[in-house]
Amino acid sequence: MNKQELVDAVAAKTGASKAAAAETLDALIGTITSAVTKGDTVQLIGFGSFSTGARAARVGRNPATGAEIQIPAAKTVKFTAGKAFKDAVNGA
Repeated sequence: MNKQELVDAVAAKTGASKAAAAETLDALIGTITSAVTKGDTVQLIGFGSFSTGARAARVGRNPATGAEIQIPAAKTVKFTAGKAFKDAVNGA
């Protein structure tokens, strides 16, 4: 499912216009992105939580030449699925 299909599904389920559903979805994504960028954790009960993580610097290899390369440390985005979401996926 892509973003437009999600907007269509939300609009059909809520009875809102597609434009209103798209605006709401964009606001939700923007708010989550902004909060996680600041280092906050966003928890959506029953769905999951979004947070930041850290990836340490490490040594990698160039697959073409086999030469070692330094991969710098980076921040990552983590998503942890909630219990209700896991149960729905697993059919429980």
